[in-house]
Amino acid sequence: MSKIYVVEDDKSIRTELAELLKNAGYEAECLTDFSDSKRHIIESESDLILLDINLPSVNGETLLKEIRRETDTPVIMVTSRTSETDEVLSMSYGADDYITKPYNPTILLLRISAVLKRSSKENIKTSYRNLQVNTAKGSLSDGTDELVLTKNEMIIFQLLLDRQGQIVSRDDLMTTLWDNEEYINDNALTVNISRLRSKLSDFGCENAIETRKKQGYILI
Repeated sequence: MSKIYVVEDDKSIRTELAELLKNAGYEAECLTDFSDSKRHIIESESDLILLDINLPSVNGETLLKEIRRETDTPVIMVTSRTSETDEVLSMSYGADDYITKPYNPTILLLRISAVLKRSSKENIKTSYRNLQVNTAKGSLSDGTDELVLTKNEMIIFQLLLDRQGQIVSRDDLMTTLWDNEEYINDNALTVNISRLRSKLSDFGCENAIETRKKQGYILI
C-alpha cells in the first residue's frame, strides 16, 4: 500500500483529501504541525507528497526546493492558484505534477496513480550520449548542469531512448502517453516533440531527434 503525505493547512480540505485517499486504497498521513514542515515530510518516508503552495510559515514552492535537496520522493502540488508562472516554478523546483483547486477527485487520483507508476517503474538512471538520464526525476544531467523535462517530454524521450536507432511511430507515442494517463491530441504531440527537440539542442544534443515523414521519429 502506497503512503501519501498530505501537506495542507486547511483542515476541511486536508480531511477530505485523506478520506479520498483512504477510500482509494492508499495510506494517508497529514501534516498538522507546520513549525518544522521539512523535517516532518522527510521523516514521513512517504511514497508521494501532496503539497499545497499556500502554507503558514513557509511558501510551498520554497519548501519544495528544500525537500528536493534531500529526497526524490514524488511531489504533486495542489493549489488554488491558476497562474502559469506558479506551475512553471513548481515544475522547475522539482514537482512531478501540478493540480489546481477545486480539483476533480477522479483526475487527482489518476495523477497520483500515474506519478507513482512512473516512480516505481522508472526509478533508475540510464545514459544518452554524455548525459545521465534520471527517469524518476525527469531530468538529464552532464554532471554540472541539469535539464528538467515535463512529464510528457520525459515519457516521449524515454520511449525514443528505449528504442534508440529505431523509428517510433506517432501512434506508438500517443499510445504510450495514454497508457500513462497523459491525454494529449495529435497537435499537442507535435508541440511536445518540437519543445523536446529544442531543449535537447540547447543542452548540447543537436539533431538528437530526426523526423521520418510518414513513419515517425528516431533518436540518434
